[in-house]
Amino acid sequence: MTITKAAPPPVDHRDADDRQGRRGWQINSPLVLTMLLLLVVAAQGPVRRALAAPVMQSWMTVFVAVVIQALPFLVLGVLLSAVIAVFVPPSFFARALPSRPALAVPVAGMAGAVLPGCECASVPVAGALVRRGVTPAAALAFLLSAPAINPIVLTATAVAFPRDPEMVLARFVASLLVACAMGWLWQRLGRTDWLRPPARPAHEGLGKGAAFWGSVRHDVMHAGGFLVVGAMAAATLKAVVPASWLHAAAGNPVVSVLALAVLAVLLSICSEADAFVVASLSQFSLTARLAFLVVGPMIDLKLFAMQVGTFGRGFALRFAPATFALAILMSVLVGAVLL
Repeated sequence: MTITKAAPPPVDHRDADDRQGRRGWQINSPLVLTMLLLLVVAAQGPVRRALAAPVMQSWMTVFVAVVIQALPFLVLGVLLSAVIAVFVPPSFFARALPSRPALAVPVAGMAGAVLPGCECASVPVAGALVRRGVTPAAALAFLLSAPAINPIVLTATAVAFPRDPEMVLARFVASLLVACAMGWLWQRLGRTDWLRPPARPAHEGLGKGAAFWGSVRHDVMHAGGFLVVGAMAAATLKAVVPASWLHAAAGNPVVSVLALAVLAVLLSICSEADAFVVASLSQFSLTARLAFLVVGPMIDLKLFAMQVGTFGRGFALRFAPATFALAILMSVLVGAVLL
């Protein structure tokens, strides 16, 4: 029996020409690029008028302000995170923090006073601490305390409230108490499946320099993206909330505290600048303004978005509301005693 090989099917050159023609209609086609250019030129008038509207001007101002305020401190946190991940041995944290988590929480909370950064810097640093084996309760206490009790923030508060120096002590005490209380609360009630371990690309086999810059690139792209999302949300809400609501809320002691606490979340102002903003709201009581200063560095829109990206949505949905409620409660208690 003779086996003959089947002849290959005839090539349809028309199909090949059709496929080639379809491939020609890509974004790099000169015709498509010309059409896009003409569309941009034709729409520049409506786009310019839309951007010139007062609402859009307010939106862009808030968005740019939030990003510019937060970005330098985000970079600082990313650099410190990379140093911790690459150059600091895990045994350092075992020696620096007490072995008992209940004692490690207040030590980590006080350690937040040495980092001159805002909440954007604390998130990647806390993520690096968790990756290095630090108990999550201590890392979370550091995350909350670092933006609120570091020397730059306390100095800015003293400058913003020259006639009320007790605001500095009240902010320090209330923020530290909230950070420690949340750390202990997480230690007692938190579950491991609620906290997603922060992911990081593997750098095995690389030198320390290459691993350091690889870590920096990863965290800048990861945390920076969520910073932009949070800043966009803050700008959108700020542009549509009427200013008259603030004047109506200031007359009620309870409503005034809640209003400034919510405003701190919505504005997402960097902790180095929030004291100057709230100092101008003189129609509100010192206790209400203290709530603004305690809540803002611990939970706002951009910080919530960054926590979702670093630790997972399940963590942020539980941690953020508890932090918000405890910060308001502690602000009222400390304000009643010190202000």
